[in-house]
Amino acid sequence: MSYTVDFANVSTVGLESSPVVEALAGLRANEARYFKNKYDHDFTVEPADEATETVDWVHGILRDERDLVIASRPLEATQFEVEGIRMAYVFYESGLSVNVMYTLDDGGKRAVGFKLSDGMDVPAELADTFKFARQKSKLAGTIRGSYFVIKHEH
Repeated sequence: MSYTVDFANVSTVGLESSPVVEALAGLRANEARYFKNKYDHDFTVEPADEATETVDWVHGILRDERDLVIASRPLEATQFEVEGIRMAYVFYESGLSVNVMYTLDDGGKRAVGFKLSDGMDVPAELADTFKFARQKSKLAGTIRGSYFVIKHEH
């Protein structure tokens, strides 16, 4: 069942099994606020087991581009298009959020972003490869983020 994320009243719905549930809910709400303010898009997620196409697409990009496999269990995912950009998000039980920004036009920006919820450790599969910058969020506390540019067609 899908859930439209409310960033005014942050909810942990769908994320309850995460050890950093409050921070992950804040991170998800932070993303929802961004897309509502920038694109007037309602950020709607669904359980990962109902969004297998999205999860498989994101995991395929991670595997093909960087030989990465995320160890944590995916809890929720979403995929949508705004202004010619295909966006996908997967939220993991560990508190990790992985997003793909894939401009549909040739030559556009394409990247994978990683965000770590406040209070979680850097996942072992990312620790040796990525440096994480910090940013403050009213909804999510301190978010640590990193990214890489996608080089191939997906």
